[in-house]
Amino acid sequence: MPPYTIIYFPVRGRGEAMRMLLADQGQSWKEEVVSIETWQQGSLKASCLYGQLPKFQDGDLTLYQSNAILRHLGRTLGLYGKDQKEAALVDMVNDGVEDLRSKYVVLIYTNYDTGKDDYVKALPGHLKPFETLLSHNQGGQAFIVGNQISFADYNLLDLLLTHQILAPRCLDTFPLLSAYVARLSSRPKIKAFLASPEHVNRPINGNGKQ
Repeated sequence: MPPYTIIYFPVRGRGEAMRMLLADQGQSWKEEVVSIETWQQGSLKASCLYGQLPKFQDGDLTLYQSNAILRHLGRTLGLYGKDQKEAALVDMVNDGVEDLRSKYVVLIYTNYDTGKDDYVKALPGHLKPFETLLSHNQGGQAFIVGNQISFADYNLLDLLLTHQILAPRCLDTFPLLSAYVARLSSRPKIKAFLASPEHVNRPINGNGKQ
């Protein structure tokens, strides 16, 4: 039995960063896919601590909140920087990723048709901090923090790939971020994950917007 189980809807959403992390780290996991119909029946939602998914199981440990799950995997698999200073920076990056992901989710589910143009126009301002962070770390030739991959790298990569679908030219003015996405996406296990039918055929969001 795989040690990990992801319980989530049949979308990439907030589950894909953890899937990418597990795949790149050579970890096996089980998926329990929850249909919208099952979710709307209410019993599963009522059983979830915060009334939301993903739900994650690591043996007898049950976790909710996608970023708490990523941090747990970071601690468990050595993806949390080499010391406390790097760990603090990894947390900062991940909080920045969450800020942008939250904006993206609001766009997708509440005002995609009327708000997309303004969102894309404001996007460079939201991406610039990540370009700056890369420029301060080994000239942008490594990871977002330090010289080893962290859970925040997977979360950021997933978010950037998603935004390249929303706005294909969004990284054109960010050479370090563009190279970062290409570099991480070419890691053999990430490359295989991104090419897998499971990833390719999994919708990004639950409403068809992307």
